[in-house]
Amino acid sequence: MEITSTVEGVRSMVNKWRTEGLKVGFVPTMGFLHEGHESLIKRAVEENDRVVVSIFVNSKQFDKKEDFSNYPKDTETDIVKCNMAGAHILFTPEHDGMYAEGFSTYVDMETLTDSLCGQSRDTHFRGVCTVVAKLFNIVRPDKAYFGQKDAQQVAVVKRMVNDLNFDIEIIECETIREVDGLARSSRNIHLSQEEHHASIVIQKALRLAEMAIYEGENDPVIIQKYIKDEILSEKLARLDYVEIVDAETLKPKTKIEGKTLVAIAVFIGNVRLIDNFVC
Repeated sequence: MEITSTVEGVRSMVNKWRTEGLKVGFVPTMGFLHEGHESLIKRAVEENDRVVVSIFVNSKQFDKKEDFSNYPKDTETDIVKCNMAGAHILFTPEHDGMYAEGFSTYVDMETLTDSLCGQSRDTHFRGVCTVVAKLFNIVRPDKAYFGQKDAQQVAVVKRMVNDLNFDIEIIECETIREVDGLARSSRNIHLSQEEHHASIVIQKALRLAEMAIYEGENDPVIIQKYIKDEILSEKLARLDYVEIVDAETLKPKTKIEGKTLVAIAVFIGNVRLIDNFVC
């Protein structure tokens, strides 16, 4: 596996692959890789001739400086995991390499970014769209891989790719979970043992809602109440939101029919966790 921190280094290697007619897969990450990231890389390896993984903690998508500075890092372990999963290039740009002095061009989006996580994180998706667009322009992959846990991010990236005519296929991959059902996230490391145990309430609430829908309940208000009541039963949990929306447009549903996203954000202590399911 090659490791480079420069745009020129990535482009040189990818251009060489292009002349050989090879298909390129891409997995963008912020590092501190876990089994979820590894599953994305492995699928990309299965479906492409060559795979690029990026590690870049994007300051533009953090609302608070302390959240950015506290984001966990373990580059040495990340390198081992990327190599073991079969990546061919690991791209680790420096901040100045992505955002040079005087940087002032951003990719913004309307409607899809107003709800769910966008309600409490004003500039988050502007930062996401900007960095993903830059990475897509640098790597120019055939396919890019994202996890379903970040369902709103997937919907936003898909819309951006369509709106801006990127010639890239976005592949959405299933959420990878811990043994107790908690969705894998780099932020899970910040949970204490007690908080980790308490976080199980998120999966309990979603499974309760999923079962109710399966049994025929199609009123979003009732499903939301099931989820809220379950979350509020855990003293360490604080609900940020529970939304039931169209899985593509992210517009609220008045009736659960068609492809529907049930999404939740919960604070366990000071750690904000998200999860969802699609029905």
